[in-house]
Parts: sequence; structure tokens; C-alpha cells
Amino acid sequence: MPLTELELAERSQRGDLDAYGELVRLHQGGVFSVCYRLLGERGEAEDAAQEAFIRAHERLNLFDPQRPFGPWVRRVAANLCFNRMQTLKDPGLPFEDELENVHAASALSPEALVEKNEKSAWIWRAIMNLPPHYRAVIELRHFQELSYDEIAQTLGLPVGVVKTHLHRARKILSKRLQPDE
Repeated sequence: MPLTELELAERSQRGDLDAYGELVRLHQGGVFSVCYRLLGERGEAEDAAQEAFIRAHERLNLFDPQRPFGPWVRRVAANLCFNRMQTLKDPGLPFEDELENVHAASALSPEALVEKNEKSAWIWRAIMNLPPHYRAVIELRHFQELSYDEIAQTLGLPVGVVKTHLHRARKILSKRLQPDE
């Protein structure tokens, strides 16, 4: 019978590396996704995700196993990415290498694919140019589909601040994504 996340967290805190490995396996996709969307470059995101799990393991004594592990480790990852974003000059375009693969599988004409790729790139550039704290709430709400409470827990912010950041981020994106007149 598989262990619950609570049991895995408690065993991890007692030094069970196999239990921690299972927590990593359960949450590696979500952590990588947060890192990838915040940093915008696959290699950087892979490094950040790995480092986030190492840091989380080093700080397991600070984790409350009665709470979900996912939001806590995503918070570790997001904070790590915020620190890295301070040093990255050009965050790049997330999924730029995947855009063609995703759209190529569709039944669109070549012209429609080019247009769709350009539009996707335009949207991603707008998101990547948001301040890091706004980019984080957009990622967690719209791509990770977390609730306001989960975002607040992940980022260590009050729910009201999360809502304010999300509102402001959407407002900036709305202005940036207006077609030139």
C-alpha cells in the first residue's frame, strides 16, 4: 500500500531518503513547471528545480508535515527562481522550442501555424517581461491552476496581496497585448 504524502514527509524528516525521493517524484513536474515559466529557459529551469529539491531537503526541519508538501516545495523553487531572475539579463521565451512541435501536430495550414506561433511568442514575451512577483502569480494561477489560498501559501503572501498582484499583472498584460493601432 503506497504511503500518504504525510507519511512520506514524516519519514523524510527522519532521514528516509527513499521517502524523500518519492516526494520529489510526486512534485518534480510542478516544481519544474514553476521554474521553467519563471526563468524561461529549459536548462536554467532544470538546474533551479534540482537545486530547489536540494534546498528543500536541507530545510526539511522547517517543514510542517501536517501541511501539503507541494506548495511548500514550490515556494522554495519560486524563491530560488526570484533570486536567479535578478542575475538573468534576458529570460528568454518559455517553450520556444516546443511551440513548433505543439502547433505542428494540429491541422492548421502553414500560414495559420506561423501566425499562431507568432501570437504565442508575443504573449510569452509579455509574460516574461512582467516583474517577477507578477509573473509568479500568473504562472501559479493560470498555468498551475492553484487557488488564491494555495498561491498565498506557495509564495508566503496574504491572499489579498495575491489578488492585488494578479489584478495588476492582468492589467499590465492587457495593455501590452493590445494590438498596435
